[in-house]
Amino acid sequence: MIIAIDGPAAAGKGTLARRLADRLGLALLDTGLLYRAVGRRVMDGGGDPADEAQAVAAAQDLGPQDLENPLLRGDDTADAASKVAAIPAVRAVLLDFQRDFAQNPPPRNGMPPGEGPQGAVLDGRDIGTVVCPQAEVKLFITASVEVRAERRVKELLERGLEAIYARVLQEMKDRDARDAGREVAPLAAAEDALTIDTSGLDADQVFARALDFVHSRNTAG
Repeated sequence: MIIAIDGPAAAGKGTLARRLADRLGLALLDTGLLYRAVGRRVMDGGGDPADEAQAVAAAQDLGPQDLENPLLRGDDTADAASKVAAIPAVRAVLLDFQRDFAQNPPPRNGMPPGEGPQGAVLDGRDIGTVVCPQAEVKLFITASVEVRAERRVKELLERGLEAIYARVLQEMKDRDARDAGREVAPLAAAEDALTIDTSGLDADQVFARALDFVHSRNTAG
């Protein structure tokens, strides 16, 4: 089983993806980390994430250790990720990796080789529309940009980082515009996806709705 979860930043899809993977015993891939890692590599080399040649080179050289970089969760890295993700050649490099993960999910921690999970949860921006359009379950998790900015500010403050709401809000609006307006694989809900607006919901309510939908799709299948 493949579960595709898409949506904008700070909508809650990452939390939901982890909970579904844990509950159902599925492998988990945060595809946004791939683009964050590419953007981070470019920035660490003193380059411009919007430069196609630099971004493609970083994507081609990406290794597992890049996904462990503690700087990947920073807002500057998120902004760089949005820029490299708008480059078609970068998306092409990373597309095969994502599809291979979905079709051949690696063992979860503690599982012996050969006894891997019977499926995967992938969250990102174009999983249900481009990466895994054949996914049995597609979810689109969203929230108002104001609510998402508030969540991001709270998260940053809890991590001891300075955060100004007005700046975070504008950065999020800019990123949304890039993600939705790019020519290749723009952010959009798949036609057969369940859309959940988390603006007025807590994590448990979102999880319950998503899990009910997963069970309904399994029953229908």
